[in-house]
Amino acid sequence: MSESARFLAFDLGAESGRGVLGVLDKDKFELHEIHRFANGPVRVFDSLHWNVLKMLEEMKQALEVCAREYGPELDGIGVDTWGVDFALIGRDDTLLGYPYHYRDKRTDGMTEEAFRRVPREEIFQRTGVQFMKLNTLYQMLSMSLSNSPLLEMAETMLLMPDLFNFLFTGKKVSEFSIATTTQLYDPRERNWSKPLFDKLGLPYHIMPEIVPSGTGIGSLLPSIREEVGLGEVPVIAPACHDTGSAVAAVPAKGEDWLYISSGTWSLIGVEIPEPIITDRILEYNFTNEGGVCDTIRFLKNISGLWLIQECRRTWEDAGESLSYDKLTKMAAEAKPFVSILEPNYEPFLSPGDMPTRVRQFCEKTGQPAPETKGAVVRCALESLALKYRWVLERLEEILGRRLNVIHIVGGGCQNKLLCQFAADATGRQVVAGPVEATAIGNIMVQALTMGYLDSLAQARELIRRASDVITYEPESVSEWDNAYDRYLEVMEKTVDL
Repeated sequence: MSESARFLAFDLGAESGRGVLGVLDKDKFELHEIHRFANGPVRVFDSLHWNVLKMLEEMKQALEVCAREYGPELDGIGVDTWGVDFALIGRDDTLLGYPYHYRDKRTDGMTEEAFRRVPREEIFQRTGVQFMKLNTLYQMLSMSLSNSPLLEMAETMLLMPDLFNFLFTGKKVSEFSIATTTQLYDPRERNWSKPLFDKLGLPYHIMPEIVPSGTGIGSLLPSIREEVGLGEVPVIAPACHDTGSAVAAVPAKGEDWLYISSGTWSLIGVEIPEPIITDRILEYNFTNEGGVCDTIRFLKNISGLWLIQECRRTWEDAGESLSYDKLTKMAAEAKPFVSILEPNYEPFLSPGDMPTRVRQFCEKTGQPAPETKGAVVRCALESLALKYRWVLERLEEILGRRLNVIHIVGGGCQNKLLCQFAADATGRQVVAGPVEATAIGNIMVQALTMGYLDSLAQARELIRRASDVITYEPESVSEWDNAYDRYLEVMEKTVDL
């Protein structure tokens, strides 16, 4: 590594966004949170949208704070966000409306509609991506079937981080990791799947060029530099999908590990050199998404702490505000293994009264309904850990080798109860941290691009030395074995609900 460098990471999530300054100096790095802001959907009539102009204003505020407090010189800016959602750009670079939120109900029934045009098996063979109704494919199909005038006027489709890269630089491209979340990218052809667009009747001409993770997009526009007080700064596409950046920051070595990027979603998988696209992968509904340094993140997407977030929101709307720490304490005191959920049960994926949905699920599957808030939260956390075991077993089966260590990164690694449950349910050592994995990975890829680091291995070694992690060893494994047998029975019942 050469002399010290400073990189700003914008990490935008489903609940909040922030700007984080990373300072790299020889064999260490420091993080400074510059600006944090709330981020969530805006309901307009009966639809959910993202307020991207407010998000842009908050990001410019972060740039202004950075310039004022740390000086006008930066070595790079990188943006990462969630996947699948997109904006449409029309003539004269006009933003055509506010992007839809992935939980908007417009994709209801769209998977079945897509399968009427293209068999499910063919979609998977062309993309290698798991089926979720929120995927970009089904969002675009819903617009096509409703004869959306915005889709007709569109000249370019930009996924969320690509949109902000465009607003910062004027350049319209799509970064590899975020492109692979759409279920419209062909990993064998390394491009958008034109046959799929044609068969579904979707406009192929609006899709931008795809560039590798770590590509320099361009310089921050002069108008923004003047507004925020920064000098000429390169804008770099890290892994623009937040999970891609989080996985880049996993402080692992060797090959016997898997990751869980834990937050609103739990994304569980391994890092491999090539996609795996077989009938067995289709059966398990696993996915192949892009990673840094031309890797593939082979994983399963699970509705993670979203279950707790929606419960908390529901209780808060009813007048009882409870912190996540308080809810976790209540869960720790609740009776174990009363009821078990399938976290990916479709009604759980939409906003709404989650405690009622949890109770209804338990009743439909012949289980006692949790009666207290602590019981609801414990039920959700135990169920997540049991789902982790199910995914782990299938990963080991597919890869033909044992995975000994689970690295949990992201905000969810702060939930000590869930981390211990994960160790107990899987019988594996769990290493929790870093919490700021997404921002760290974003910064490290920028540093690789600009030559301040030589390799991903060097970046991970630096993260290992600089990060505080907590190790959890398995306890009470036999009790979890019994619970896992019950979980498998619940999975079978869920199919018929």
